[in-house]
Amino acid sequence: MIALNQDFLRGSYTPLVTPISDGKVDYETYARLVEWHVAQGSHGIVVAGTTGEPTTLSIEERCDLLKVAMEAASGRIPVVAATGSQSHADTIELTQRAERAGAAAVLILTPYFIRPPQRGIVEYYVDIAQRISLPVLIYHIPGRASIAVTCDTVAKIVERAPNLVGIKQAVKELELVSELIVRLGPDFRIFVGLEDLSFPMMAIGACGVMNAVGNLAPRRIAELCDLVFAGKMEPARAAHFALFELNQSVFFDTNPIPLKYMMKRLGLLRTNEHRLPMVPATRELEHRLDGVLERADLL
Repeated sequence: MIALNQDFLRGSYTPLVTPISDGKVDYETYARLVEWHVAQGSHGIVVAGTTGEPTTLSIEERCDLLKVAMEAASGRIPVVAATGSQSHADTIELTQRAERAGAAAVLILTPYFIRPPQRGIVEYYVDIAQRISLPVLIYHIPGRASIAVTCDTVAKIVERAPNLVGIKQAVKELELVSELIVRLGPDFRIFVGLEDLSFPMMAIGACGVMNAVGNLAPRRIAELCDLVFAGKMEPARAAHFALFELNQSVFFDTNPIPLKYMMKRLGLLRTNEHRLPMVPATRELEHRLDGVLERADLL
């Protein structure tokens, strides 16, 4: 496995929402969001992750989002490009274009819907990783992809593709986290992909979080990471519980439906528009989310 700078790919890397206005991607607002995350202390950002609704975007829109993010960040924080797609060929194109655009790393979703065998997952990641020099992260989200990876599978990929440096773990399974750290060492980057497990997973060795709730409270999420890294576990535990309801609220409906509504309420988005089949929050959900924002002292 290639060696990384100690501070690189650690901390809070927020997967940004994709603003939509009148059916079109709102790149101006996207640039403002990147600037806000820099000011709020996010350690990095992710472009076109699940929260960014990538399956509703074209390849060109995803690449344009990355260009906007790169220009807005201006090297102040790392920009990770989520480049997984339903097609192996599209994933290759997105990944290679991310490298050319200057992304710091790529996050590649496990092949979804197909449900390949573990040996197919190995070949998939090895093939893509060997085409680029960028650090590669596996995006492990069985709830959406309908496929899970094993520790053996990840180890086999690393053996043949040394630039496979980590995984985003978006499943309630702490055992795999421990297995990966024991097998691949503490420098293997494991990002928490489920808000409720941010503190517990980091407490056993995860390197940081890639959580949707960072779109609402980036400074608080970054501070949680910093507390854990400093070994200040009691304050970190208190921060975990202070964020608990906000973390849960992101999943009151399919992500990022609640998130976009709350961002509109906070003035971060002009509209909480989605592309079909995603739809805006219902009136009942809006009322419930307003209460969450009030209790979180965000309004």
